[in-house]
Amino acid sequence: MVDGRLSALDMSFLCLENSASPMHLGAVAVFHPADSVRPEELVALLAERASRVPRMRRKIAPAALGGAAWTEDPVFNARNHIFHHRLEAGGRDDLAALVSDLMTAPLERNRPLWQLHLVSGLAGGRFALLAKMHHALCDGQGAVGIGLGLLDGGDLLAAEPPQAPRSTPSALSTLARQGAELISRPEHVVGDVVGRAGTMFDIASAIVGRMRAPAPTPLLAAPSGTRRAAFVSLETRELQRIRRKHGGTLNDLLLAVVAGALRHWLIGHGRPVDVLRALIPASQRMRSGGSDDANQLSAYLLDLPVGEADPARRLAAVREAMDRNKAAGPRRGAGAIPVLADLLPSALNRLAAPFAAHAAPLLFDIVVTSVPLPPLPLHLGGARLEELYPIAPLASGHALAIGLSRYRDGVHIGLYADGAALPDMEKLTEALPLALADLDA
Repeated sequence: MVDGRLSALDMSFLCLENSASPMHLGAVAVFHPADSVRPEELVALLAERASRVPRMRRKIAPAALGGAAWTEDPVFNARNHIFHHRLEAGGRDDLAALVSDLMTAPLERNRPLWQLHLVSGLAGGRFALLAKMHHALCDGQGAVGIGLGLLDGGDLLAAEPPQAPRSTPSALSTLARQGAELISRPEHVVGDVVGRAGTMFDIASAIVGRMRAPAPTPLLAAPSGTRRAAFVSLETRELQRIRRKHGGTLNDLLLAVVAGALRHWLIGHGRPVDVLRALIPASQRMRSGGSDDANQLSAYLLDLPVGEADPARRLAAVREAMDRNKAAGPRRGAGAIPVLADLLPSALNRLAAPFAAHAAPLLFDIVVTSVPLPPLPLHLGGARLEELYPIAPLASGHALAIGLSRYRDGVHIGLYADGAALPDMEKLTEALPLALADLDA
């Protein structure tokens, strides 16, 4: 953003946050070093690289008209945001337990809104890196851009040039800029206001029209403040083979696998339902050129047919629904909640946040997001990246979010849940490969 102000959508993520429902996202990257790597050397390397990423040096300051702005932290020290933890021959479950604890607490608002947690001592000499970033700082694709800047060759991968420190715009300068535009281009301002109002009305009407009674499942629950993470990997080659068997996209197949796993899990709980509605975030960076640091998101709503016993029919229903969503476009319909939030003034986002938190369970049951990674080998300190598990924040009143990333030979699935609502999340992780096998039967 030219003047450093948070967008309305960025502000909405701040306004939606409370101590029981923090709005940070995360990613767990697992590396395999060719040679032994000393943790203190990796910490120093990460600190040096983080200091060169402009967004990682900024914190939030109040701004005009109820908004907020990014401003350079005058006492920024990257090492204050980087922590080292050691496990003893830790496996995937040990890593997940540590990540669960580290993701529970909100980030401090008076500092740049990110942390890096280096985890050494994994089995086979591997180590992991948990990146924890507030959703106001970046969306999933923006987080990938920041993360690439921390990796070997990151100056070429992320291509985010150094920037001069930005100051927080005053109320007077903001009003002066808006007034000057109104005087010089009144027809543009009026047309923009009318267009925005029409879009807001269309989306709001669609949202009201899609609200329904929440599904009677453990996936909707009052937040307990505890978190549980779990990780699953599926082979890309196997996924592509099954995709070719049924047709459609890899994303369609993965959504059907999620639906099948949820079906297994709900039946095991004795709580079968016909449909679970998923919110599917959709990046808008390609449409806008992607030069802005702000969140650039919309979303689709997708009814997951968890009541359908036939796996092939379940996949066909998912594919047809996603085809309809894509034909309508991501900036229309009830799923375009982020677009609506971005059109509201910051002050209205503050007022609307409590309503949005209570209304969200009436609109969707689960978040399923996909985070794209570049199709090339990535390294940190010479260590090869093997797996990357996205962690999506939990919306208020929701108990499960699922993140998907495709990297090299695998699709890596990060499950993130309210610990009280889903104490047996390992059964859901076990159900994911079973749901894939169902589609190959």
